[in-house]
Amino acid sequence: MKWEVIDKATTFIAEEMGVLLKRAALSPNIRERMDHSCAIVDKEGRIVAQAEHIPVHLGSFKVAVKNVLPYVNSETVIFNDPYISGTHLNDVGIITPVFYRGDLVAYVVNKAHHVDVGGPSPGSINPNASTLYEEGVVIPPLPLNDEILKIIKENFKTPEISLGDIKAQVSANNMGVKRLKELFDKYGLENVLNAWDKSIEHTKSLLPRWREEIYEAEDYIEWKDSLLKIKLSLIVKEDKVIADFSGTHPQISGPLNAVIGVTYSSVSFAIRSAINKEIPTNEGFYSFIEVKAEEGSLVNPRKPAAVGGGNVETAQRIADVTFLALSKFLPIPAAGSGTMMNVMMGGIHDSKYWAYYETIGGGSGARPNSDGVSAVHVSMTNTMNTPIEVAESSYPILFTSYKIREGSGGKGKYKGGDGIMRSFIALDRIKLSILADRFKIGPWGLYGGENGKPGAVTIRRKNGKVEVMPSKFYTELEAGDEVIIETPGGGGYGKPAG
Repeated sequence: MKWEVIDKATTFIAEEMGVLLKRAALSPNIRERMDHSCAIVDKEGRIVAQAEHIPVHLGSFKVAVKNVLPYVNSETVIFNDPYISGTHLNDVGIITPVFYRGDLVAYVVNKAHHVDVGGPSPGSINPNASTLYEEGVVIPPLPLNDEILKIIKENFKTPEISLGDIKAQVSANNMGVKRLKELFDKYGLENVLNAWDKSIEHTKSLLPRWREEIYEAEDYIEWKDSLLKIKLSLIVKEDKVIADFSGTHPQISGPLNAVIGVTYSSVSFAIRSAINKEIPTNEGFYSFIEVKAEEGSLVNPRKPAAVGGGNVETAQRIADVTFLALSKFLPIPAAGSGTMMNVMMGGIHDSKYWAYYETIGGGSGARPNSDGVSAVHVSMTNTMNTPIEVAESSYPILFTSYKIREGSGGKGKYKGGDGIMRSFIALDRIKLSILADRFKIGPWGLYGGENGKPGAVTIRRKNGKVEVMPSKFYTELEAGDEVIIETPGGGGYGKPAG
């Protein structure tokens, strides 16, 4: 039996887990936006297969699994501690050991973004958080039992939805365990394990051999009145790429710190994209990438630094700065919108608490041979949008526009893609948080291409007052207040004609 058949079958198991998780979940964030990821891991903790879901989840599995395995015995384990899981509190992980004929042979694991995991802010991504404890409930790796579910029920602000999503995650893992056992029955355990080894080695053989050199780049993320520097030295060696973030801004008393799992994911995503050919997502690929980041820096903070925004915004900038370094020796597009434009809302409506979370796409950067794409998610987010009909039927909001932000892409020989305008009116009192970026400096162009237009958020109060908001804020809306969100366009590529 050819190892490729077993390898593809293993990947399809991870994909099927994702399909079940999406269909069984209760929250629109998972059911509609597909903000989840699934993977298969061998007993040594090596990633052997991943479904192509959310970029920021994918690379973090490598970090999370190694951290969590010491806590896994014979039971399913739940966790969300970012300093273990490698992302942020909203990403609740579930890992299940796989036993075959009495022996531990593998693990199945998934992550899903829960809209609210407690804390003071709707959506549990707090623009004002200075520590982890102001973002939500921290779950260390623990056996998933009734006791931990009771704690979740009493601390997550939408417990029925959260518990339903956890059950969907458990069901996805159970599906994975069942399918793996069927795979072992059909092809034999040793044949499957050997196929996994061969797949990892095959992936290594597909990796590029770039010329040895050091490429430097820097980019910035906004925090209050400052721009925080992310500095990268990309050290290309014969058999690996080392991303050295020496010189990056120290960690801050705010939510933009990115744990090392996020940093690794962002670098991995950019490098995998730059390779520009099909590469299996397994340990073979991850062995090609090494990240060096000083502890206590913005891209490798010390606990209990707040990290909610690091996962969703700093991740974007880490990917951008990696692409910028890669552009010095590879054909790389200009910068995309560079923000997930995180919108978190919640409150009491019809005597019941509700919470809503979405990210809004923007323009992709112009490419070396064509324009960018308008109104898409780029880089570290790969989610779908929440349909207006679903949001309006579930929450006290009424959308007033959802369209392409014409003219927001940077000019150039090839034009950057345009961003999005999405606006809504509050139908009740609502707590609103937005955590975004690229409001001060638009996404960079390349080789003479102009920057894309920066993002913007405007609130029109029902009394006629107009407020121009910063990229990160918390406020309260009254019924009749309108929020207008404009996402950045992508950068242009090459000098404009004339």
